[in-house]
Amino acid sequence: MHIKRRDFIGHVAAGSAIVTMPVFLSGCGVHQAVAIAEATPENPFMNWFGVDEVTIARVMAELTAHGADTADLYFQHQRSNSLMMEDGIISHANSEISQGVGLRVVIGEQTGYAFTEDLTLTSMLAAARTAATIANGTRMVPPQAFNAKKTGDLYVTTMPWADVGIDQKLPLLKYVDSKSRAADPIVSKVTVAWSDVDERVMIATLGGHLITDHRPMTRLTAQITATREGETQSGYSNIAAREDLAWYTDERIDQMVEEAVARTLVLFEAIRPPAGEMPVILAAGASGILLHEAIGHGMEADFNRKGTSIYSDMMGQKVAEPFVTIVDQGTIPNERGALNYDDEGGECGRTVMVEDGILRSYLHDSISATQYNVAATGSGRRQSYKFAPMPRMTCTFMENGPHTKDEIIEAVDQGIIAETYTNGQVQIGAGDYTFYVKNGWLVEKGKVVAPIKDVNIIGNGPESLTRISMVANDAKLDTGGWTCGKNGQLVPVSQGIPTVLVSSMTVGGENVG
Repeated sequence: MHIKRRDFIGHVAAGSAIVTMPVFLSGCGVHQAVAIAEATPENPFMNWFGVDEVTIARVMAELTAHGADTADLYFQHQRSNSLMMEDGIISHANSEISQGVGLRVVIGEQTGYAFTEDLTLTSMLAAARTAATIANGTRMVPPQAFNAKKTGDLYVTTMPWADVGIDQKLPLLKYVDSKSRAADPIVSKVTVAWSDVDERVMIATLGGHLITDHRPMTRLTAQITATREGETQSGYSNIAAREDLAWYTDERIDQMVEEAVARTLVLFEAIRPPAGEMPVILAAGASGILLHEAIGHGMEADFNRKGTSIYSDMMGQKVAEPFVTIVDQGTIPNERGALNYDDEGGECGRTVMVEDGILRSYLHDSISATQYNVAATGSGRRQSYKFAPMPRMTCTFMENGPHTKDEIIEAVDQGIIAETYTNGQVQIGAGDYTFYVKNGWLVEKGKVVAPIKDVNIIGNGPESLTRISMVANDAKLDTGGWTCGKNGQLVPVSQGIPTVLVSSMTVGGENVG
C-alpha cells in the first residue's frame, strides 16, 4: 500500500487487550495494493483496505471460536478538524485522522474486547483471538454472508467535511469575529472556535447484519469578553449539528453572536439573588442539562441492573406529576445527538422513559435488553472503536405541558429563573447535583425584576422530578454542542426542556439580612 504520511496520519493504539502499529507507519509487513485518495469513499474499509464480507466472516469466526451470545466488529474512520481565532488571528489549528476496529464478544456477564488500528487480516485475527479468550464454550458458526441494512437519511450532507478546505471555513470565523466586535464598543476580546468531523462507521454483527453510517458533525462557538469601567464580564454561545457547510447561514450565525453578546452584557447589570430554598424556574432549552444529568443517567439500564440508580425498582411507578413525559429520541434529523443506528448496529428510535409521570422504560443496549428480557432501545453507544458500547442517551427532552411560560412566572412569589449553565457535578446513582447558573433572572411577586449571576442550584434529580409543579408548552432542544461523559467515554448528545417550575430547590446566592 502506497500512502503518503502527509495524507494519512495515524497513531499507535494501546488497548487493554492488544497493541498494534499500522503497517503503513511501521515501514514493514504486509502491504495492500491500494492508495488513499483525497476524498473519503462511502466505505473506506472496503475501498481502501479490502475489508470485504469474506474477511469479516473470517475475523468473526476467530472472535467466536470459543462461543458467544453476541459479537460484533465496529470499524471507524474519522477525520477531525479544529480552528481557533483570537482577536482576529488564528491561534490554533489541528487536523487528525483516526481509524481502527473494535472487536467484542459477549458471553453471559462477561465481555471480551480488543481493538487495533491495523486493518490487515493478520492484525484483526490477532485481536479477535485476544477478545475471545474470555470464552470457554462451543465454537460458533458465524454468518458467511451479511445482510446490508439500508443507509439512514437523518443527516445527509451535500459536501462531506473531509472535502471542505480551510479557505471555506476561515470566512465564517472572520464574520463571527467582526460581527461580535461591531455589536458593542465595550466588547474587548472575541474568541471563535470551530470544529468539524467526517466520520464513517461499519458494524458487522453475529446475527449477519452489516451496517454503514456516515456521521457528519460541526460546531461553532463565540466567546465574548467585555470591559466597562474596569469591570470585565464574559459569556458565550455555540451552535452544533450533524450538518454541512451550507447550514451556516448569516441568519443562524447572527443569532448566535447576538445571544453571546447579550449574555455577556447583561452580567454588568446582574445581581446575586437571595440564598436558600425557593422555587426555581428552569428556562426552556438549555435547562435540559439538568434533565440529562440529574435524571436521564439514572434511567440508563446498566445503572439500574447494578442497583446503583434510584430508579432500579421503580418501573411502572409514579415518579412525577401526570403532565411530565420524558423521551430519548435518536431519530431527530440533523441533531447533534441523532443517530441512524446505534454503535451496536441497532436502529435508533423513540424511547418514552417517563410517560404521564409513570416510569415506563430504561435505555437499553443489547446486553441489558437481554438481561431484562425486553427489546433494545437503540441506546448502545461508544466514544470510538477503542471502547465497548454501553447504554447512553441521544436526544433527551421533556415534552410540552399544559401551562404557559407566563403562567409559571406569575405563580412564583419569590424565586429565580435558571437560563444558562457552565460547570456542574452530578452523582449519577443518587442523582445529587450542583450546577452553576451563568445567566438567570430574579422573580418577585410574579414578575421578572432583575438579571442574576454567580448562582449555584443544588438538589437531587429524582426528588426535583417529583417537585415539578408546572410544565409550559414551549419545549425546545438546545442547539449547543453538548457532550456527555460516562465511564471515561465522551459522546455527542442533544437535550431540551420546556419552561418548568420546580417548587423547591436550594439556591446558593447571597445571604441577606
